[in-house]
Amino acid sequence: MNRVRIIFFALISITLINCKTEKHEFPTDKRYWDLNDYDKVVFELNYGYETDEKLPAFDDPQTRIIIEKLTDQQNFKIVLDDNELGLKHRNEVAEKFFEEWKNMNKIYSALDRKDQYLYDIEMLTVWHFGLSLQLKYFKLGNDQIKENADDPNSLRVKNNIKSNINTLISNYLIYLDEINNEKAFTEEGKAKLAEGINKYFIELIELYPNAKYSGMKNKAELMHKKSKSDKIKSSLNVIIKLIDSKKETENK
Repeated sequence: MNRVRIIFFALISITLINCKTEKHEFPTDKRYWDLNDYDKVVFELNYGYETDEKLPAFDDPQTRIIIEKLTDQQNFKIVLDDNELGLKHRNEVAEKFFEEWKNMNKIYSALDRKDQYLYDIEMLTVWHFGLSLQLKYFKLGNDQIKENADDPNSLRVKNNIKSNINTLISNYLIYLDEINNEKAFTEEGKAKLAEGINKYFIELIELYPNAKYSGMKNKAELMHKKSKSDKIKSSLNVIIKLIDSKKETENK
């Protein structure tokens, strides 16, 4: 009888452990996550975890795959880069991904008692997901404006596109605001922050070389004076020089 009871309680214990392990479910077996997956996953990450419960992180072998899947840019690129799909459809998908990304930004923003980011690498990887997404999202939107216009070369169309590009640039400047929080980052986080500037800001300027970047240059110069990180300073110098080179080209 005692043996039966021991086995019974052992089975209960195993069941409870399994339930705890499977408390959070994510479609990690899928190659790509679609918008329905993002709806569920982002909601779970934002609201399904207790305050003291660790979120999926790159340094956790068991949960690493979740953050990797969440920030896999192929999830949106596989649709947005597919020229066989309609422009309107791709633009709608891009807009929905953009909304998902805004909610993703809330997941890893927590600070500890020393005002240090608890998940700086994860937070910045989410940021990079959004910077890459926006390059495609705004371009698709501008392409659709041209496609729907009676005269794609009209002043009204050009002004609408210019306005969208200025909004995109303003969105990018928000990323530079993180340099104000430089003390909240680990050294690895500062390197990751600089990496985002080097990659996505260069892509932005190369995509829209004739856009107005005076505000970005001014912001970069101010952040350069404020930053204590050599890697961040170096990345800002690259952007400043690139903007200046575009101006020199225009003046020739």
